Amino acid sequence: MLGRSNVGKSTLINRLVGRRGLARTSSTPGRTRRIHFYRVEDRAYLVDLPGYGYASGSREERAAFAPLVESYLQRGREALRGALVLVDVRRGTQEEERELARYLAAEGIESRVALTKCDKLGRSETERARKALAESLGLEPAHVAAVSADQGTGLGPVAAWLGEWSGLEFVRPDGKKF
Repeated sequence: MLGRSNVGKSTLINRLVGRRGLARTSSTPGRTRRIHFYRVEDRAYLVDLPGYGYASGSREERAAFAPLVESYLQRGREALRGALVLVDVRRGTQEEERELARYLAAEGIESRVALTKCDKLGRSETERARKALAESLGLEPAHVAAVSADQGTGLGPVAAWLGEWSGLEFVRPDGKKF
């Protein structure tokens, strides 16, 4: 899971595994300062990487995040099957997201995008944002999902992508598909 600080990476992990509070969340940007590994069914890991962009803490602390994340994503990490990039629907694509998309492609890492916090906008506005983001990042529209981890909506494509990469089936706590 990659994305800006406070985009909803930890909230999405909690929703996907059906455990509130597994990945700690905060309303203060930049609280994830390490790489966090969440083992799923003893067969795979969801990995929560520190966010980029604004974060609380010193400038030196924030500058240390980039090498940490880059070292994790380096070419040759056989266990890394894909990257889920999260983008806040209200912010849209910015240069950091375009740069990240180029970096992942150069490293040969398959990526998909979850457009988060879609409960904050109307349906047509969200769909326009989803299509614009796909175009901006040079992705197929089917590789961008509009989600709300808070509401639990739009998670079907994300669960399917994670399932493809991990061989696991991500389902709601009641056992039904997202």
